Amino acid sequence: MRRETLEQLELFRQSVDDEKTIEKIDNLSNSILDDGDTHRSARRDAKKLKRINRRLSFYKRFKMALQSDIDIDPGRIMGLTDGIFGMVMTLLVFGIALPELQIASYSDYISFISSLAPTIGVTIVSFVLIGSFWIYHHEFIKLKTLNIPYLWINILFLICISFMPFTTSLIGNYSHFFLSEALFGLDIFLTCALFLLMYYYAYSRNFLERMPSHDERHYFYHTFFIIMGFAIIVNLLDFNVSSNFIYLFLLVPVISTVRDITFRMKS
Repeated sequence: MRRETLEQLELFRQSVDDEKTIEKIDNLSNSILDDGDTHRSARRDAKKLKRINRRLSFYKRFKMALQSDIDIDPGRIMGLTDGIFGMVMTLLVFGIALPELQIASYSDYISFISSLAPTIGVTIVSFVLIGSFWIYHHEFIKLKTLNIPYLWINILFLICISFMPFTTSLIGNYSHFFLSEALFGLDIFLTCALFLLMYYYAYSRNFLERMPSHDERHYFYHTFFIIMGFAIIVNLLDFNVSSNFIYLFLLVPVISTVRDITFRMKS
């Protein structure tokens, strides 16, 4: 009885990768060896083995169900992504508000346009950033299948994209508050982080139509790490030095284009 129990435990141990479960199995094996082959000990060990078997079975079934592919056409999520990107880009322009009072003179009109300059500038910056993310999405995310975790990672990414008009309005109207700068930078940082997670998960689960090489993955990860670090530096400079540093974000497509050309030349 003891030998059979130990053999079953060893089979269970080889089939799991959870460290806590492995530790429990090892402790139970040691307990069986120490207790001896008494009838009472065998019954207690059998109960412990049954409990581990139930927990292990539930964990494996849950993991398999969670990671299994779902019957959703990847083209649907691409369509949703394109629609949200288009809507967000449109809302950025709608965030530039007209004056509440009627403008009577040309000088008042010039003053109004001048007062809108910071908002228009930040709107252009946000538009360029969102456009860059749209290009990245179409360049790197080409799916042949997907599952539930990937679907929700993509939705979280789209949530960050959808907040761009709001954070843009904050920094356009309240740039003198550090929290506005922080929220704008945080939105960009989280968008990059979720895009990295989305790409890594799609690659690790073999969801991509074409599996990228090691050099391609290295190029992709480094590009986004550069953008994330760039976002932190620009926001700190924008608040502590000059509000004009926000326009450094216009260098993001330049950086990605230069890196793309350099990578293609090496390839």
